[in-house]
Amino acid sequence: MNKYLISILGPTAIGKTKLAINLAEKYDTEIVSADSRQFYKELNIGSAKPSNEDLNKVKHHLISNKSVKESYSIGDFEKDAINSISKIHEKSNLAILVGGSGLYVDVINYGLDKIPKSDEKIRDFLNNEFKLKGLKHIQNQLKEKDLISFKNIDLNNHRRIIRALEVTISSGKPYSSYLKKKYTKRNFKIIEIGIRDERELIYKRINNRVDNMINEGLVKEVIDLNEYKDLNSLNTIGYKEIFNYLEGKSNLDYAINEIKKNTRRYAKRQMTWFNSNNNIIWFKINYKIEDIVKCINNLIGD
Repeated sequence: MNKYLISILGPTAIGKTKLAINLAEKYDTEIVSADSRQFYKELNIGSAKPSNEDLNKVKHHLISNKSVKESYSIGDFEKDAINSISKIHEKSNLAILVGGSGLYVDVINYGLDKIPKSDEKIRDFLNNEFKLKGLKHIQNQLKEKDLISFKNIDLNNHRRIIRALEVTISSGKPYSSYLKKKYTKRNFKIIEIGIRDERELIYKRINNRVDNMINEGLVKEVIDLNEYKDLNSLNTIGYKEIFNYLEGKSNLDYAINEIKKNTRRYAKRQMTWFNSNNNIIWFKINYKIEDIVKCINNLIGD
């Protein structure tokens, strides 16, 4: 009998976790997270992890399984996620993958070509360029050399920009060309379900989520992580803005507005990524769960 992986996709704050849990309960199965920040056990409020109540409803894999102090590559994630999916498929014909990190979802659904080792001298040069000439300079370099990565990467994260540039320069081929060049054949079939809404309504949901994070204690969470602030895993939306506030570079209101603005930009990049995938079956945010279940059942021949 065929095995299936249901991928739940969409921009941040759209309600992917809720849908994934409802489907997992319906099909008596488990969930694998493809959110690139929820791996870290120290990142809770700012990463919008499922609540303890949600985690108790359905077993989740790859949430809080790593520390920010550990190195965790996308290749490591691919191995761990495929292993988790295989374990779920031993008990059920259907597993669920959920996450807003489009690259991480695609790595599971389509595979990852081996990224060549880059020249450390080039990395050192790029780091020096960043220190001397600033973020805008390396952003422009990436835009010139690899427009696809430029459109999809977190442009406020200088380490990710430098990583894309060093691979591009070392190999002579765009970093993005290694991400989906050849599809990897999996031993399960893939169904991709997306949730979307009007941009203005998504932005409103994002703003409300950020306000809720502040009320839940995001500032305290960031204070407790201060010793790790220079780690790449902490150079991320919701944390870097509060670090700037704690260092006196801004006031709290400004930091909160920056989180909202950067999250809105991230949501826009997510939709750009997902819109390039013609395999996704889209539902509006006011979907009826029965319609999604019917769609899945038709595809799996139930």
